[in-house]
Amino acid sequence: MIYPKVKDPSMVGEYPALSKAGGGYVWDEVLEYRVWCHPESGDDYYYAFEDCETAIECSQEEHGAEAPIALVLQKEYIDEPEPGQYIHVKEERITEWPIEFLSRPRRNENTIPDFVSPNAPSNKLDIIRGLAG
Repeated sequence: MIYPKVKDPSMVGEYPALSKAGGGYVWDEVLEYRVWCHPESGDDYYYAFEDCETAIECSQEEHGAEAPIALVLQKEYIDEPEPGQYIHVKEERITEWPIEFLSRPRRNENTIPDFVSPNAPSNKLDIIRGLAG
């Protein structure tokens, strides 16, 4: 997979360490790639990268490192307060995602309206995956 470039390389490492975790179904921008490390003694920390390939290398070489994640910007997102109940949220948030989720196409102007539409296909995730619309 070719991973997306970060929105602004000069900002990598400048974002707050704490963010939301996962969710929202869609993404607009990748802000940075992170590798969280959990040493046996001491505090957790992370390395920030402007490309995913370097983050992958770090995660494989650094003792106590997790798999890389992406810090993503969601300008709008889909909330699911209960299973199968979807709400279109029109506010920005920053969240950490597994890099595999970046295989989904970026959100476009129709992604969320198509997803929450009563005419959506029975497998709504096909919309998120770019397979229906």
